[in-house]
Amino acid sequence: MAGKRICVRGSEFVAGDRAIFLNGVNTPWDNWNDIGGDFNESFWRAHFTVLRENGINASRVWISCNGNVGFTIDDKGFVTAVSDKYWEDLETLLRIAEENGIYLMATLMSFDHFKYSDLPLSTYRSWRAMLGNEDAMDAYVDNFVVPLCRKLGHYDSLFSIDLCNEPDWIHENEDCGQIEWSRICALFAKEAAAIHKNSDILVTIGFAMIKYNSVRYKGDFGADRYLQSFYGDPDARLDYYSPHYYEWMAPNFSLPFDRTPAEFGLDASRPAVIGEFPAAGMTSATKGSRDISGSGCYTALYENGWNGAFAWTSNGVDHCGNLDDFREGAKEIAGRGLFR
Repeated sequence: MAGKRICVRGSEFVAGDRAIFLNGVNTPWDNWNDIGGDFNESFWRAHFTVLRENGINASRVWISCNGNVGFTIDDKGFVTAVSDKYWEDLETLLRIAEENGIYLMATLMSFDHFKYSDLPLSTYRSWRAMLGNEDAMDAYVDNFVVPLCRKLGHYDSLFSIDLCNEPDWIHENEDCGQIEWSRICALFAKEAAAIHKNSDILVTIGFAMIKYNSVRYKGDFGADRYLQSFYGDPDARLDYYSPHYYEWMAPNFSLPFDRTPAEFGLDASRPAVIGEFPAAGMTSATKGSRDISGSGCYTALYENGWNGAFAWTSNGVDHCGNLDDFREGAKEIAGRGLFR
């Protein structure tokens, strides 16, 4: 991997001057909030070795699951410190990934940061407060995002930062605050600009639904013009798209497995991956869906011109399946050649 940082050339990912397909997975966590918390180096070393042996070259990892671990954040939403252990664990993860040729899409936060919890150590009120305060947003960027880029941006394995997992629910769901897109995207704009100014790391947003990532539906809240309307800087932009897809979406949105990114509703001027889809595949039980295995999802996305596929998950954190459900498909795609 050394010297093969992924960059964007037109609508392709390029590594070492060759177009590359991200034969990816989600390995979101081993232990919830494990970066800065209960980090098990042995798990990550063993699991990334297994991924490499099965032709996987990328993994999406949540480097903060709900913000309760590793961060000092006050009740007004100001992040004032990040723990030494957090930085140590994250660097260890990047080093293990690099040793195994695994490119990481590091997810900075999730809707879980904002989700109501009655646990005594919950910080959801503080994270919600941050979105209501421009100075608090700046503190998060200055005390976490910029140091992340400067401390660890030299690792080729840190190819991308996913600003947030499924921000749709922060906007839509009452238990996540039903916060306006203008507040959510103001933070995204500040983060994207800071990342581009301080590193070569690529930026994306893991929208849950295509409707918030396409002018065809509710509006493209990841569009350059929208982000830059809050932060007038050309660096406030995304480098590629990474919407998620699950069977329940089929009645409302077309199947990405049968379409090119443009046909699915995305801007075709930059790369696009499906950032989550069920490892176990889809069924025809839902209107608009069809039977397709986890392995079949990889083949379909590869053949329809997508730039990557990231099954949820490789390590079976929930009911959606694991590596056993798609390993043959991932290996088959790797056998065709991940460099195009």
